[in-house]
Amino acid sequence: MNLTKKTIAAFVSPGIPLSALGLPLLVYLPPFYAEEMGLGLSVVGTVFMITRFWDVFTDPVLGVLSDRVTTPLGRRRHWIILSVPILMICVYKVFIPEAPVTFFYLLFWMLLLYVGWTLLSISHMSWGAELSSDYYERARVQGWREFALVFGMLAVLILPTILEQTGGADSGTKVAAMGWFTIILLPITVAIAVSNVKEKPVAPSCQLGLFKSTSLLLKNKLLIRVLLANLMTGLAPGIVGSIYVFFLTYVMQLGEWSSLMLLLYFVASFCGVPFWMRLSYRLEKHRTFGVAKIYGCVILIGLLLVQPGNLWLYALVNILFGIESGAGAFLLRSIMADVTDHDNLESGTQRTGLYYSLLTMTTKVGSALGVGMIYPILDWIGFVPGGENTAGTIEALKYIFICVPIPISLLAAIVIWNFPLDSTRQKELHRMLVERDSMVSSKDISEKDIDFLSE
Repeated sequence: MNLTKKTIAAFVSPGIPLSALGLPLLVYLPPFYAEEMGLGLSVVGTVFMITRFWDVFTDPVLGVLSDRVTTPLGRRRHWIILSVPILMICVYKVFIPEAPVTFFYLLFWMLLLYVGWTLLSISHMSWGAELSSDYYERARVQGWREFALVFGMLAVLILPTILEQTGGADSGTKVAAMGWFTIILLPITVAIAVSNVKEKPVAPSCQLGLFKSTSLLLKNKLLIRVLLANLMTGLAPGIVGSIYVFFLTYVMQLGEWSSLMLLLYFVASFCGVPFWMRLSYRLEKHRTFGVAKIYGCVILIGLLLVQPGNLWLYALVNILFGIESGAGAFLLRSIMADVTDHDNLESGTQRTGLYYSLLTMTTKVGSALGVGMIYPILDWIGFVPGGENTAGTIEALKYIFICVPIPISLLAAIVIWNFPLDSTRQKELHRMLVERDSMVSSKDISEKDIDFLSE
């Protein structure tokens, strides 16, 4: 049975404050703490890299807990509820800091913030993957969730855009406004989701030991391919996003338009999601992902043609580049739902939370590597935010922004291009799961039946 629009709308609503939190963490907070709070580029880059690598430990642990701990609300909703107070406190501390701020202050509250974010994001994605077992319905759910995520980015970007155009607002005011947006909206949207959307019952399953569980993960070639592509998908935007404000200010000389350009970028992303959804029905999800990444690389090269100060031409390329950003994340999340079915058949247990924890973990590691690698490189080339920079330094910043993400995105496209778990094989996989869960002996499903999905 297809999910109603009302059910999907209620389910995806927490994605709005989730993305409203995520965007400033990537784009606004690193420059804010490096410049306004006076911590410096290398210190801020180190903190953000440490906090993201912290998720290498916390994401799998919380993912396993999400799979194993069941309450009257199900397996996912109680974790989402628990994340709300944690995030509200941490957002206040990180987005509305009182000077002076130390390395340890920022590190502590960022570590705790990512625990809350992990609880919410893993549980929400896992819940979405379990709402439907249909190949295309999963793309629809994740596509609408992407709508909510992009809408949250658009909404939170309106705040600094308005403040910029009205004048008189410093970066601290902008960051605080974005923080309050998340704090207010988070409990409202979570209440809507958990009270209006039920969780599907899970078939009884066995509990795997640590050795068996780890062995199945390491042998799952489908999982490894998705995680590698996802790592690249996190790394490229991590590089672009962490120096976006610097690029627009010092290379394009359009710093006063930075929030408006980000707003246009995400409007384009918002409008591009339906296109990528429909294309995935024709080309399948994995090929659509590859097409999107190749398209993004071509558009990124177009920035070489934009001269500093040319607002209209930059806005055009910015919009065309934004169209691509709506594709990668939701397609990989939908593909991962199919991969969890494969694991369910092979392991005899539903480990959606664990699998999505690995997905979020690789995204965060990629993003952390982006900030952690690029900020020290900016120090190395002599870039000084808010200070005097030579023409050579600005030129180096330009080519870092444009050229470094291209091979990373192309690698992601190559990894997923011939992904074997398409709609035909997923339907067969679903048939075998239904047979097993209908008390058909698992011995009737041969090793050969399972292996053909990984070939």
